Amino acid sequence: MRSRTPDRLCAEAVELARQAAVEAVGAEAVGAHLGVQAEGERVVTHSFECRDAAYRGWHWAVTVARAARAKNVTVDETVLLPGQDAVLAPQWVPWSERLRPGDLGPGDLLPTGADDLRLEPGWTGEDEPAPNSVAALAEEDDLVVSDSHVQPAPARARIGAVAEELGLGRPRVLSRMGLHLAADRWETAYGPQTPMAQSAPANCNSCGFLVPIGGSLGQAFGVCGNEFGPADGQVVSLGYGCGGHSEAAVLPAPPVPAELILDELVVEPLQLHPDRSSGSVEPDAPAEELGHS
Repeated sequence: MRSRTPDRLCAEAVELARQAAVEAVGAEAVGAHLGVQAEGERVVTHSFECRDAAYRGWHWAVTVARAARAKNVTVDETVLLPGQDAVLAPQWVPWSERLRPGDLGPGDLLPTGADDLRLEPGWTGEDEPAPNSVAALAEEDDLVVSDSHVQPAPARARIGAVAEELGLGRPRVLSRMGLHLAADRWETAYGPQTPMAQSAPANCNSCGFLVPIGGSLGQAFGVCGNEFGPADGQVVSLGYGCGGHSEAAVLPAPPVPAELILDELVVEPLQLHPDRSSGSVEPDAPAEELGHS
């Protein structure tokens, strides 16, 4: 238990504590004596001002002690401690709590914990009996086949085919919590409450650019396939929408002009001067006569 009253001999050993601090960090970094604090029975800590500009608000703490019925005081340790006005580094936060979406870059590995609540064990077929084993053959004996010439497939093969089709042939799959977390993120980014969806002429559930997805999330989400839309390649809610809806504004097909027909087999006479066609000038008249007429 810490004593309230500092030991007299230890409290008077100010110069001994200062000398220990000077030997540890140098005389220029040790300032005035700030006080004494009892740490225990015949154990006292002396505080000295820290003059290092990089540690403003910190102080040197030198702990001294003496043995029972002994008059010699010895130095225990010398440390640098922060004060009330000291500049401290922020509290350490584990990397898993500092990680934010988009932090993962090329070559980075993001481990997942064995007890990650977003995941649950999937079906890999490891617990199923191997084909032609005693257990598998026993299961086959229980099957009733109408045609004696048709041999049913082993149970493991049937389960494996269905599991692969459903996407369950993985060590772990999304749990119910993981599905809800994913749905909440997608609803926030591309959901019916976003400003884009509020001003859209129609929802994605009637858009021709929507690419359906499988699984339970396919009942509420899909992937946008409109390269000019704001969510191209993103998972969007069926209640989301934008101005690029396939049926929002359908442009009529432009008229196709008629095919150009060029007839090169018929010679069509063309009069260069229609106003002179009624005159009496002959075509073979000399140029002088044409000028005086």
